[in-house]
Amino acid sequence: MKRSPLAALAATAAALLVLVFGMAAPALAHDALKSSSPAKDAEVESLDEVRLEFTAGVRLPFVIVRGPGGAELQSGKPEVDGKVVTQAVKEPVPDGKYTIAYRVVSSDGHPIEGEIPFKVKGAETPSPSPTSSESVAPATSAPAASAPAASAPATQPAQSSPATDQASAAQPVSFPVWLVIVIGALVGIGIGFLLSARKKKP
Repeated sequence: MKRSPLAALAATAAALLVLVFGMAAPALAHDALKSSSPAKDAEVESLDEVRLEFTAGVRLPFVIVRGPGGAELQSGKPEVDGKVVTQAVKEPVPDGKYTIAYRVVSSDGHPIEGEIPFKVKGAETPSPSPTSSESVAPATSAPAASAPAASAPATQPAQSSPATDQASAAQPVSFPVWLVIVIGALVGIGIGFLLSARKKKP
């Protein structure tokens, strides 16, 4: 069976199209996130940093780590090392649900963004230091020690000044007139008894 020249030309064109588009498909694919630490929906006991690895080099990274209540735990700016972006996290990280929100610019200028949820479970809770309780005790007992000092002036007897003592000493002492008369009468009676007793002696 002979094939027409038109059919042969169509088959050749189809083969060329498949070859061209097959080779161009990988070139048109954009960069993407390859892996992350913590991974999506992972459960970890502790967290000190977030690590994102992409399929190609990236630039202008922006990373946010959100915790319970919307609190942001990232510390400082993210660092880029080729395909890897590292973001430090504030410690300690308590148990709860967290989300990593990221945005970078790929090598071909295409923005890459997304969110990675994960959980923290079994994190160690910091124990209170003994120095904190000891430092509070003197502060609370200080008002009690100062209370007697505040009440001391109320019980202290008032001291008279030297000027008041001198004024009271310089003031002349006056006796009532009737007391002077009585004393003089008693003296006169005593003298009379003495004289009469002498006259009665032989």
